[in-house]
Amino acid sequence: MTGKIVSIHSFRGGTGKSNIAANLAATAALDGKRVAVMDTDMASPGIHVIFGLGREKQKYTLNDYLRGECDITDACLDITKQQRIKEGRLFLIPSSMTASDITRILREGYEVNDLRNGFNEVLEKKNLDYLIIDTHPGLDRETLLSMATADYLFVVARIDEQDLLGTAATLSVARKLQVPDIKIVVNKKPKIYEDDAITKEVERKFKTKVATIIPLLPILIEAGSRYVVVLRHPDSEFVQCMD
Repeated sequence: MTGKIVSIHSFRGGTGKSNIAANLAATAALDGKRVAVMDTDMASPGIHVIFGLGREKQKYTLNDYLRGECDITDACLDITKQQRIKEGRLFLIPSSMTASDITRILREGYEVNDLRNGFNEVLEKKNLDYLIIDTHPGLDRETLLSMATADYLFVVARIDEQDLLGTAATLSVARKLQVPDIKIVVNKKPKIYEDDAITKEVERKFKTKVATIIPLLPILIEAGSRYVVVLRHPDSEFVQCMD
């Protein structure tokens, strides 16, 4: 059975997209799956921080692979034991947070087909059930590639007019790219809104199913992107949102 590509996207930054990607990956690994998370947000990388690797310099990153300096599997870190996951396997392919690497990739670019090949290669060589892609916000070539190759696309949005307008544009592009399975994740929901009312209105407006609604929980604010919440607090309300 071929592994599936899951793209986590938002039109704007600050939606909690990376936290959702990290926690979704951990949830799948806890369920016994082989999962990798790839940070394709090379302009503002950071998902590795959520996994507790913020102060560590990685030997290889996605940037090195795209420059032809290593194999994609060289940049693939096995963080299963570090995250104390007992059943499945969890891998991370980070992007570099070094200023020189970020400016270089923005200045010189890279061959998009290399990124596509990297998706397929890591799926095969690591025998993955899922490759979860944390995309760059907005609509750029990396995002379009991530969408075009995805089996599942989750578009993360807040109850905010700018977010919702951007979500409409994202969904329009995703449909043109014929993404097989598209769903919306409503994040940071204020208490004043009822879940049923939000689901009904969002699905009516966008003609797209809502996968889950995540409240603005104190436990997420407390975490501050310093750790994976489903692993640190397995009995929290947030865990139910990730199932």
